[in-house]
Amino acid sequence: MIPTPTELDTLREAGRIASKARTWAVETIKPGYLLRDLQEGMEAIIRESKALPPFPSQTSRNTIAAHYCSSPSDNTTFEENDLVKIDVGAHIDGLIVDCGVSVDLSKDHRWKGIIKAASDALDEAISMCTPNIDVEDIGERVSNVITNAGYNPILNLTGHGLGKYTLHDAPQIPNARIGLKGTLEVGSIFAIEPFATSGRGYIKDEGKPEVFMLEKSPKPSNKIDPDVLNAIESWHGLPIARRYFMTLPRKPFERTMKELVKQGAMREYPPLVEITEHPVGWKEHSIWLGPNGAEILTT
Repeated sequence: MIPTPTELDTLREAGRIASKARTWAVETIKPGYLLRDLQEGMEAIIRESKALPPFPSQTSRNTIAAHYCSSPSDNTTFEENDLVKIDVGAHIDGLIVDCGVSVDLSKDHRWKGIIKAASDALDEAISMCTPNIDVEDIGERVSNVITNAGYNPILNLTGHGLGKYTLHDAPQIPNARIGLKGTLEVGSIFAIEPFATSGRGYIKDEGKPEVFMLEKSPKPSNKIDPDVLNAIESWHGLPIARRYFMTLPRKPFERTMKELVKQGAMREYPPLVEITEHPVGWKEHSIWLGPNGAEILTT
């Protein structure tokens, strides 16, 4: 996506809002705090700031790299020694930013190295963002920074372009040289997100999904409640969570969700777990590539 000057100002405002929510989460998180409360707290800040979440806020711990989203009844709490990935975004009229940071909840700072590896890799990647640079060159630099720090990049997760009402757009921005095609276009918006792990560097789907996305219109069915479908469609195909729809009657909502998944109209996103069950550190910023270089929208 190449934003107009007005859209770029809107994206900058969305970036300020997402950063505000992220900062609140970092200042608030502690052992014993509910994961669900932190996620909902970030989303409340986003809404109070006249924006909306472009995806459910997530708090993925330890071996979970991404996509841990609480159900409305999730009573899981953060624990001492957790390595937490706080993932949050904001959109205004479909103009999206995406960002996140890792937090070390240990007293002995045991996750300092892995967090620094991901953060340093992100800094290096952003410093390389120039018009027409090959995304594989960025991936190679990310990989080198992470491996030189004694960790491995996660190879089957990437950064991504950001489009209007499109969270994952072209190009993909890898964390190593893995054979992707693409360049960064001047004026474009994208997110870079290095993942570092002490494991093999691959993730797999594992666990119950609580992130969903309506990918296409469903076939007519008496199992689909029209009010529920209208509420889901109001998110314009962006990822959603059950907690967005707590004012709707539960039985029609769950029946509709089940039918949408069964038809293949609704995609499920389970948590993403490192395959050797090793911890994962991560950091993400959204960037506008201007004619004079990269501008971080989510500082």
